[in-house]
Amino acid sequence: MPETIVIIEDDESIREMLRYYFRSVGYEVGCFESGEAYFETGGELKPSLFILDIMLPGMDGLEILRRLQADADLGDVPVLMLTARTSEMDKVKGLEGGADDYVVKPFGIMELQARVKALLRRTGRPRSEAVITCGDLEIDPAAREVRKNGALVELTYKEFELLRLLASRRGMVLTRDDILQAVWDYDFAGETRTVDMHVKTLRQKLGDGYIQTVRGVGYKMP
Repeated sequence: MPETIVIIEDDESIREMLRYYFRSVGYEVGCFESGEAYFETGGELKPSLFILDIMLPGMDGLEILRRLQADADLGDVPVLMLTARTSEMDKVKGLEGGADDYVVKPFGIMELQARVKALLRRTGRPRSEAVITCGDLEIDPAAREVRKNGALVELTYKEFELLRLLASRRGMVLTRDDILQAVWDYDFAGETRTVDMHVKTLRQKLGDGYIQTVRGVGYKMP
């Protein structure tokens, strides 16, 4: 069964280009010009991934992201943000809000496809790993759950993948490039800020002491 990509983009030319392209390479595609339109009429779709424009009339991409994160059925679906903004803060807000990746307009369709494929490949992989215990943390890859002292910690898809990677290589220092390749499955120059932002949000949710910064190198779990 083909995977389904939901695109929310108010620019009709971009929306139709993405619809045509992703259908041509084998995906089911649902396109909406606004968040309101998706939430009113898109309920029958079973999305494998969302592509959201951050600058939308009415409900913007960040508000859509918040609503998706709060939905029990959609909160684990990966989200890729499209933005024409060059401000780093807009990218930071998207990543902190739970987005898994972002692409700045104007973008190349092959780069966008590479990022989409990387996200979908990660969500579709077999999940048969054993539970990983790190102190008072329990990381269950099969259930995709993290518990701290028995209490469930809500993580986004990429936050979970990052934590699982660091925990599975406990004691080893991983560079930002290593993490980018392993978790995001691509290696685009200048994108290591994505790793830093996900480490930041993990620290906010888990507390201090779980992820250490190795200055000039990367990160590790002690």
